[in-house]
Amino acid sequence: MAEEVATLAGGCFWCVEAVFDDVLGVDAVESGYIGGSVPDPTYKQVCGGDTGHAEAIRLHFDPDIISYGDLLDIFFHVHDPSQLNRQGNDVGTQYRSAIFPHSPEQEAEAQAAIARAQALIPRPVVTTIEPLAPWYPAEDYHQEYFAREGMANPYCMAVVAPKLQKFRKSYAARLKRQPA
Repeated sequence: MAEEVATLAGGCFWCVEAVFDDVLGVDAVESGYIGGSVPDPTYKQVCGGDTGHAEAIRLHFDPDIISYGDLLDIFFHVHDPSQLNRQGNDVGTQYRSAIFPHSPEQEAEAQAAIARAQALIPRPVVTTIEPLAPWYPAEDYHQEYFAREGMANPYCMAVVAPKLQKFRKSYAARLKRQPA
């Protein structure tokens, strides 16, 4: 089967990118912006909350190794889909929980994944399914941010590292490389 693409927003893209970089079957992860009204937005503009964009990741994956549904289950496991327009202390529509399907099949699977997540979470899941929109890659310094800067950045140590640890513990069989 041919490689597929998934686009997901679950708060700070550094967090979500770090998790999916470790997933077996994910060939590439790119941080970027989607869902807004300003062409070619900058990080500063998106952080200002006025562009309508979400910080998001775009994944290229092999569906023979991992299904879109399994990717969505991981997505729901590593962020809080019950927080409207925020993740923890990151507040604003740019940190919303959203899925941007690339096909009607992905949209149907997104609806099913939201239902699965809702069955596990006592609070309402507020994740939206939004139409696919223009994708704008984030600036180069955001790409692979946790891999490059994570251990030196207090935000990453406090926020990204625990999410990555939670993922690695719960999805050990899905890791590209086993932890040392």
